[in-house]
Amino acid sequence: MPTVSTRRVVITGMGAISPLGVGAAALWQGLREGRSAIGPLRHVDAGRLRVKVAAQVPESFDPAAHIDERTLPLLDRTSEFALHAAREAVAQSGVDFAGNGLGQRTAVIVGTGVGGETTQDEQSRRLYAENAPRAHPLTIVRLMTNASASQISIAYGLHGPTYAVASACASANHAIIQAAQMIRYGMADAAVTGGTEACLTYGALRAWEAMRVLADDTCRPFSVNRRGLVLGEGTGIFVLESLEHARARGATILAELAGTGMSADASDIVMPSAEGAAAAMQQALQEAELNPGDVDYINAHGTGTQANDVTETRAIRLAFGAHADRLAVSSTKSMHGHALGASGALELVAAIGALRDNVVPPTANLDKADPACDLDYVPNTAREMPVRAVLSNSFAFGGLNAVLALKRAP
Repeated sequence: MPTVSTRRVVITGMGAISPLGVGAAALWQGLREGRSAIGPLRHVDAGRLRVKVAAQVPESFDPAAHIDERTLPLLDRTSEFALHAAREAVAQSGVDFAGNGLGQRTAVIVGTGVGGETTQDEQSRRLYAENAPRAHPLTIVRLMTNASASQISIAYGLHGPTYAVASACASANHAIIQAAQMIRYGMADAAVTGGTEACLTYGALRAWEAMRVLADDTCRPFSVNRRGLVLGEGTGIFVLESLEHARARGATILAELAGTGMSADASDIVMPSAEGAAAAMQQALQEAELNPGDVDYINAHGTGTQANDVTETRAIRLAFGAHADRLAVSSTKSMHGHALGASGALELVAAIGALRDNVVPPTANLDKADPACDLDYVPNTAREMPVRAVLSNSFAFGGLNAVLALKRAP
């Protein structure tokens, strides 16, 4: 990918809500501990479902404690998560959007795979099961895919480009890439970006059951006895800035988002392609000006399905050659579940944590590796090791691939 601009992009704030707790620190601490948040499905219709496990945000999360009472009725669960995580990210960054007209030059780009699914499910139940005469008047503003991005824009007075990105399980990474490119190419000086998802509704769970890719016990990426993915929910939101802007205001830089890569398999709607995934990784390395040997850790897409884990292993070998055997690779979905469009954002918290603390989070529940998955997957226990650069992979149904390359803070 040719470089049009030399403007560097850095991350100065992050916020999260995940099955491991409220806040980015809670997520990272749980990952470091190798603690899986996968457990029995909490759902009013659990008895009618075959799926019995999920990775869910703790019941202690109370949106009313964090969101203005006038705003709360306008929000689907996805936007509740997003607004809370955005508040954490903005607070950590210390950025003042009102100062020097920054709000006019700040983009808001948020990824989601299904958008306001909770609202959609609730209103469908009212209309079809309960024969309600009409839908709730706020149904559209809650369920529209851009709701989370728009609510963040309103909350902070951000007038730059604001929209949603929907590319299934690659949505968060695609959104973050779009935000980074806007800064890199001078279309914005800062961005609030990430991914959000609250997909554990009766209709969505039934649909995933029908695909026969859900595990019935837990998520075991790369394990010989893996039984499928485990659905999760949550949000990760980040503040990105140009390096010049962050340095000028004396910001603490968490990491540099040094490169990105995107590709499409253009082959099958659900079966992944090693060549397509490898192309996205190679693009990210090239844009970041990294050689394969400069990378120490890959946060893998690692869903725990039969097809994904073998294909991703092959893709890493295609992209990294002989260095693949020296990489630490792990899937944190084994702990926070597969949050679809938000997964890449939760995993970016893990990637930043690995860089900052020189600790690689493990692949939980990995008892015996599949012979076809023959890389170093950091089984069960976090590993202290030097981490100079990281890739974070997101690969989606539809053959859509999005990869982030991170370096230590400059």
